[in-house]
Amino acid sequence: MHKFLRPLRPGDYLWYPEAAPEGPVVLVVSLDEQRAYAYRNGIAIGVSTISSGREGKETPTGVFTILQKRRDHRSNLYNDAPMPYMQRLTWDGIALHGGPLPGYPASHGCVRLPQAFAEKLFAVTRNGDTVVVAGGPAAPASLVHPAVLAPVDAAGRPLAPLPAAAAAWNDDADVDGPLSVLVSLAQRRVYALRDGVPVGEAALEVEPGFEVGGSVLMVVGSETEAVPSLIDPDRPRHRWTAYPLLGVDAESLAVLQLRLQQRPLRVDPAFAQRLYAALAPGATVLLTDLPAVRPDPSAQPRAPVLESDPGDGS
Repeated sequence: MHKFLRPLRPGDYLWYPEAAPEGPVVLVVSLDEQRAYAYRNGIAIGVSTISSGREGKETPTGVFTILQKRRDHRSNLYNDAPMPYMQRLTWDGIALHGGPLPGYPASHGCVRLPQAFAEKLFAVTRNGDTVVVAGGPAAPASLVHPAVLAPVDAAGRPLAPLPAAAAAWNDDADVDGPLSVLVSLAQRRVYALRDGVPVGEAALEVEPGFEVGGSVLMVVGSETEAVPSLIDPDRPRHRWTAYPLLGVDAESLAVLQLRLQQRPLRVDPAFAQRLYAALAPGATVLLTDLPAVRPDPSAQPRAPVLESDPGDGS
């Protein structure tokens, strides 16, 4: 059982930021449990009750990045309703913010948090941090040594390069912040983003019949092992933490780890090595059957259809 899973009344939360004082934050929202779990550098630091979208205005599931943060924000569609400590997930109105929690889904699509928790979360996140909205319960974490993108086959033999057009990495991207990697089986693509800005993208070859059965979030830990990485033998192997989500539980995660050892996924080896070199403690890799919800960096904020307007950044 997750160490935070204990009865919480609507509006209750737990917050232990000292468990991991530094590192990127990942928030996992479980619509089934009406809970939000906060992790920093792969370590759980908080859990809160939530109120998600009501029937007909359901909160969408998917993998999002924080696009914008505003301490004081008001809805332009719903009677100027306050949305304090707003953290935008989409330009058409989905966001995290403080608000009333009646004990059941009641919003117009946003994820409401207790006011005090929303303030604390706002203080530790930054644009580009990952937010996973899952329909099922959040499962406990387990340690893994993933080789999702290792450029070798099951026998350890190097894979041949893919066509040059299958991968690209932007060394000129002038952005800082945590690296997040989305591995989408649905789109057959790997996306690397830093501070929410795309810095790399590659085609993904998937063995016929392979699927995750949901999503798994993997976080790079601060420790390494005295053995070479399968992705780049010139670098030590990182220790990782895995969080099974969206249909994957601890048991099916163990099966998935065995299946991944057979190398059912493939990207260009040069891209895999470039990606591995960019990984640092707290970086995330999300392996999912679903399409990735990622912003178009060239798109302008659009007119709202739910609760909020783009407004100015904070």
